[in-house]
Formats: sequence, structure tokens, C-alpha cells
Amino acid sequence: MITSADFKFMVLSLSRIRIVLLAAALTLAAAPAFPEPAKSRGEALAALANAETTVRMEAIVWLANHGGMSDAPLLHERLRDESPIVREYAERGLWALWSRSGDAAVDQLMARGVGEMQAGSHKAAIATFSEVVKRKPDFAEGWNKRATVYYLAGDLKRSIADCDQVLKRNPGHFGALSGLGQIYFQLERYEDALAWFRRALEVNPNMLGVEFNIKGIEALLREKRGKQI
Repeated sequence: MITSADFKFMVLSLSRIRIVLLAAALTLAAAPAFPEPAKSRGEALAALANAETTVRMEAIVWLANHGGMSDAPLLHERLRDESPIVREYAERGLWALWSRSGDAAVDQLMARGVGEMQAGSHKAAIATFSEVVKRKPDFAEGWNKRATVYYLAGDLKRSIADCDQVLKRNPGHFGALSGLGQIYFQLERYEDALAWFRRALEVNPNMLGVEFNIKGIEALLREKRGKQI
């Protein structure tokens, strides 16, 4: 559900447990600039397994800029790279792949919807992203953006429905997986929230905020069980 542009610090508290959703945008802002990318797909594919960290980073840049959804599994593999910088680049690269619809008009609508969402114009953003999913229903990120707006607007039921549509098209979308965790936490369905956060972390083990959320919910559930004894 949450996109690289949409991550914010979000604090959810209950029974003295504060679950902090870390701002990936802040992490990304502190990241080094992308190095020069590889010059061809062949070079990029070969470079993904290179021993040099910067070479692997360059390969990810090429795939992020020129690849397609068929390359997503390659970037998912790099989420478990030995280098934390490469892992971060892989995450950013996946967001880049997910965000391209292949249709210039749809991409323009996406940009407009993001602007409306960031301005707090939820109704307008929902209408814009609804047009995106109407025009290109197989484009998972259109559903993800609308799920995000529904969440921000407080319409959790519709946000869940759109997250489900995202995962039908992109099962490895860790943004939608963690987004469902946030929603179910708000609904006080803590076991469900825990399950979704764990799924997100299985896909992308670098989500520190999700890891904190899991620990917080586990502590909350222990506290609740203790009170029931």
C-alpha cells in the first residue's frame, strides 16, 4: 500500500505499546546517488553477481531504468545481498519497476494522483487512481496508490480490497503486505496484523519499521494474554 514517496513516520499506540512505522523516505534521502548504470541488459544481468558492490548497484540501476516486471525476481534476490547499500538499491529499483505502467497517459494520471494525494485532496486522488485502474486494470501500482489514499481517508474496508487486488497482480509487493498489517492493527485485529507484517518481512527482510511493528505487536499480545490469566 505505502509507496516510496508515501512513507511517513506513523505512530500507533495502544496499551502502552507504541508501534513506529519508520519513514523510508528519510532513509532514501540519505542514500548515495545512483552510480552510472550498465550499458546493456546483458551487462546488467552479468553484473548482478559481480563481487564488487558498486557494479551490482549499477546493474540494479539499469534494470530499474530499463527493465520490466519480468526483472522483479532478480531485484528480489538482491534484497538479500550481503551489502546493505545494494539491498537498499534493490528496494528502490523494485519501486521503480512497479511504478511504470508502460502507458504515458496512465503515467501522467499517476503523477497527478500522487500530487493530489500529497496535497491532501483525497477525493480527487481517489477519482484519478480509479481512472488509472479502469484504463489499466492489470497495473498493480494503480490499485496500490488508490489503496493508500483510501487508507489516508480512513476508508479501511476499501483499502483492504485494493490491497488484495495489488497482491493478485504482484504477490511480492511488500508495500501492500505491510499496508495490510497497518490496517489490521488499526482495526485491533492484532493476530492478522502480525501475520501480514511477517509476510512483508519474509519478502523484504530490510523493512526495519515492519520488524519493530512485529516486536511491538508480539509484546502487546503477551501483555493481553497475561491479563487473561
